[in-house]
Amino acid sequence: MRLRLPLAGTLALVSLLFGGCTYLPERTPTPPPVTSAEFEARVAQLEHSLIARCDARQEARLDRQFRHQQALTADVREVGSLLRQLRGDVARLDPADAPQASASQCTDAERTSLNNKEVLGRSEWIGLPDVGTYLKARIDSGATTSSLSATEITRFERDGEDWVRFKLGLNDDDSVVESVRGEWIEAPVDRRVRIIQASGEDSRPVISLLMSLGPLRETVQFTLNDRTHLDHPVLLGRRFLMDIAIIDVAEQYLHERPEFPGGRPAADAGADEASDADAQPEG
Repeated sequence: MRLRLPLAGTLALVSLLFGGCTYLPERTPTPPPVTSAEFEARVAQLEHSLIARCDARQEARLDRQFRHQQALTADVREVGSLLRQLRGDVARLDPADAPQASASQCTDAERTSLNNKEVLGRSEWIGLPDVGTYLKARIDSGATTSSLSATEITRFERDGEDWVRFKLGLNDDDSVVESVRGEWIEAPVDRRVRIIQASGEDSRPVISLLMSLGPLRETVQFTLNDRTHLDHPVLLGRRFLMDIAIIDVAEQYLHERPEFPGGRPAADAGADEASDADAQPEG
């Protein structure tokens, strides 16, 4: 006996069958497979990015370490120089050797020499044989290092070492061998010093130059900085004075000006020296 469904039931069944199709989830299309060339390119790009980032960090770290090492080296050299000078002073201390001098024993020859040390006035002429000029210098025992006025200071490298190129920092009325004015001077950098001022911290190069002052002929370390706002382009500090000279602040230009080709005779220095008679002390 054949089973017959009512018409209404048949329609309901068909409706459910077709309606159920609307609830089937949609499938996301599968992306195309990555080729070997694309995969290697992406890996290479990632490696390049990581290497560049590591190199930048390594370079910054090495730069910080190098600056710190330079500062420590300069400090060690300065301490070593002071220790050597102190040892020399201690070795020479012997009360039995103290000279017994009186005013009656002083002669004109002794006027510029005392206890085997040269007597310098508060201002003196110096010569720079390697540069080829004379300059006025202020003698200041309150300053540790000596200073040379310089402008357009440019740092460069030669044979793996630090050098500087500069011009003498001079005013129009400064006494100098005119052929040297405006000439470039090159010298290796011995070290750098840190200067702390109200405007911030500054780093200045230090160079060595042969210098003459009267009978003295010494290699002196000069800090390079612009002194054109001061009366003297050169300052001599106590590192130069130690063991070889003392200052008589009541005197000026006890030693005659050295002579250089193209410069004026030493006998003509009086006119240049007279301009310092009423000069105010430098700050």
